[in-house]
Amino acid sequence: MLAQSFEKPIRVWVGLGFPRQLNTVVDAFQFAMEWCGNSPEQRAAIRACKAALSGDIDAETARGVFAAFARKKDILVEDGEMPPEIAGSRSAHA
Repeated sequence: MLAQSFEKPIRVWVGLGFPRQLNTVVDAFQFAMEWCGNSPEQRAAIRACKAALSGDIDAETARGVFAAFARKKDILVEDGEMPPEIAGSRSAHA
């Protein structure tokens, strides 16, 4: 089981708006396993990471499935994005 690196890390929001960077398939797998819930997207991310770890698919395919899970749960950090509570407070004052 090799720690396959992603070409570009994935960042997700954790806690109170703190980004966490996931650099490898193992990082994404551990995050998905620890995530509270049991959604179809979460299960797909776990399956994809397992498949990448066993060599059945490449790391970038697993990254895409994991990113879809994170986007669906609204925890994917897009480039230049601010934490949700900061972004919400700024738009409320604009």
